[in-house]
Amino acid sequence: MSITSQTDLFNLRKASEAVALTLRQMRDYARPGMTTRELDHYGAALLQSYGARSAPFLTYGFPGHTCISVNHDVAHGIPSDKVVLAEGDLINIDVSAELNGYWADNGGSFVLGRDIHQRGALVDASKKILHKAIHNIHGGVRIADIGRLIETEARKAGFTVLRNLVGHGIGRSLHEAPHEIPCYYDRHNHERFRKNSVVAVETFISTRATLAHQKNDGWTLTTRDKSFVAQHEHTIVITDGPPIILTEANQVWDTV
Repeated sequence: MSITSQTDLFNLRKASEAVALTLRQMRDYARPGMTTRELDHYGAALLQSYGARSAPFLTYGFPGHTCISVNHDVAHGIPSDKVVLAEGDLINIDVSAELNGYWADNGGSFVLGRDIHQRGALVDASKKILHKAIHNIHGGVRIADIGRLIETEARKAGFTVLRNLVGHGIGRSLHEAPHEIPCYYDRHNHERFRKNSVVAVETFISTRATLAHQKNDGWTLTTRDKSFVAQHEHTIVITDGPPIILTEANQVWDTV
């Protein structure tokens, strides 16, 4: 969507604050021995307390309120009683929601407890690359050039990017134009970021894989070669200068 009034900006800030605080509190609440369903129930209660409604449930009938993916699973992980969190797991939580007709999206990967499997470098790379990418976005910048930046920075850090998961426009619904903000350079994508538009920018930084594949459950995306992937995502408003980062309350950049 395009911001046309202070009312738009106010309501987007409220929706974004709801998802950002939910993500932050879920990350702080996660413990070894907890199931992903327990963690999702906590997230559902948080969203309700902020007056927000789960976007994946509303839009797609997703069997959960938040997406929680563990280790080799990358995205759209279904909360489950069978998935029990353990020390050192690589966990991704993606929280998106609607509030008063406005939609916001954010996500973040983190290592649970001690980094006993050495996944911290991957997580840090994803955070830093998203930070650099977002701070290079303003009105008129080619979407493909931001994809090139993300891919180049990932290679410098010794990682790859997923090519079939992308960022997107957002605001009046969960997914809007531009429908693809990739993590790689797509020479066929001639679109440019537009001033006052709202987008969700994501990184998908991988230890090796370049594609995610859907599991038999019809939702969860995973890597077939057992690669690990870190994802981070912010909803932003594009300006002529630095972007307005609507979901900064999730504090994923505290260690950047």
